[in-house]
Amino acid sequence: MKKVSIYSTPTCTYCNMSKEFFKEHNIPFENFDVSTDLVKRKEMIQKSGQMGVPVIFVDDQMIIGFDKPRLSKALGV
Repeated sequence: MKKVSIYSTPTCTYCNMSKEFFKEHNIPFENFDVSTDLVKRKEMIQKSGQMGVPVIFVDDQMIIGFDKPRLSKALGV
């Protein structure tokens, strides 16, 4: 099973779409709410160079935004 993590905020539409996509495909994921977790926010910016969310990691592959084709390919769904 691939390790999936998402840096998100509760009000981000694309973050919520990403999480729904994971749930629809029964893909467990770890969610980091960067609106309240300043350590994870800093980590996200250091890893991605991005201030925007979502920033998604499938194992070591970084995907910026809700890119359904890339997510599907990375997760084999």
